[in-house]
Formats: sequence, structure tokens, C-alpha cells
Amino acid sequence: MIEIIPNLHPVFVHFTVALLIIAATIHLLSHFLPNGELANQLAIVARWNLWLGVGFTLLTVAAGWYAFYTVSHDTPSHLAMIEHRNWAMATLAVFLGIAAWEYYLSRRGKGKGWLFTGLLVIAAGLLLSTAWHGGELVYRYGLGVMSMPKPEGPGHAHEHGEHPHDVEPGHGTPAADGAGAAPRKAGHTHAPGTPPHKD
Repeated sequence: MIEIIPNLHPVFVHFTVALLIIAATIHLLSHFLPNGELANQLAIVARWNLWLGVGFTLLTVAAGWYAFYTVSHDTPSHLAMIEHRNWAMATLAVFLGIAAWEYYLSRRGKGKGWLFTGLLVIAAGLLLSTAWHGGELVYRYGLGVMSMPKPEGPGHAHEHGEHPHDVEPGHGTPAADGAGAAPRKAGHTHAPGTPPHKD
């Protein structure tokens, strides 16, 4: 496993969210279009997105279960993980039901009415809530991420304000005395080893 990615859950989940949200959106828009070639093409696109999305959802959930039992966490983050898991399992169950219903309707050549579309839109809402809880695990609890370096040492001990400031050469910003350098802000540059301060 690649070290920077402790598990593949965050990789698969982006496909799940994108494909299923697109499927719900296209199904909803199709109700406002007259019957014709465009409507038929959109129905095909929506169907493919739905089925691909459900396929990626199975991979996402499998990777999520792996992450649930392998990612280091404490008690508060464990409770958040359980909440995310519960939302995910409920969302998976709804989308599996929708996929089975879509297969039934397609096999019999029946159209997808407002009831089908309404359920798909509700499922999309569940999916967005699940994704939000997943984002909380990463950005609020810091699960599954590598620690960032502390802002210390020469050229890094400074604060980020509204004005541009200089950093040491070789750190992605031109040196203050080099060609194309950003203009200096008086009193805002920091010599190596100088503690940060506010202007």
C-alpha cells in the first residue's frame, strides 16, 4: 500500500459521489424535457452513471470497512466513524434498491416516473450527508492523514497575513533580491531564527 494513502476509501468515494449525483441530476432534468432524441440520450447517460456509481459504491464501502478497522483513532473520532458508517450503510441500501428498481423498469421498457426520481434525489441527499460526515473524519478529527511539519526553522517561522512576505530561496517563492521577486512589505520579513511577530 502506498504510504501516503493508508487505504483506498478516499479514492473510490469521489467516483461514488460524482456518478450518483450526476445520475440523480439528469433523471430530475429529464422530467422537464420533451420526449425526443435528447431525452433518450440523457436516459442512457443517467442509467450508466447510476450503475457505475453503484459499482463504485460497493468498492467504496468495502474500502471503508477496511479503514474502519485499521485507521488509528481515539474515542471521539470512533463515535464519528460509527455515525459515518451508519449513514453509509443506509445510503448503500437505498441505492441498491433503486438499482434493482431501475433494472426492473428497464427490462420491461417502462419509464421512470416522479416516484423513482424523487427516491433517487432523496438518496442523493443521503449520499451528500454521508460524504459530509466522512469529510468530518478527515478535516475535523484528522483520521487517515499524515502529520504536517511544524512551521519552525529558518525561513518558516512567520505568520501569514494579508500582505505578501518573503521566504527562503528554494521554497517555492523567489528570493526578495532575485528577479521577479514579490515586492517587500516593510517590517514584514523575518530573518532566519527571528520569532514571528505581527505588524
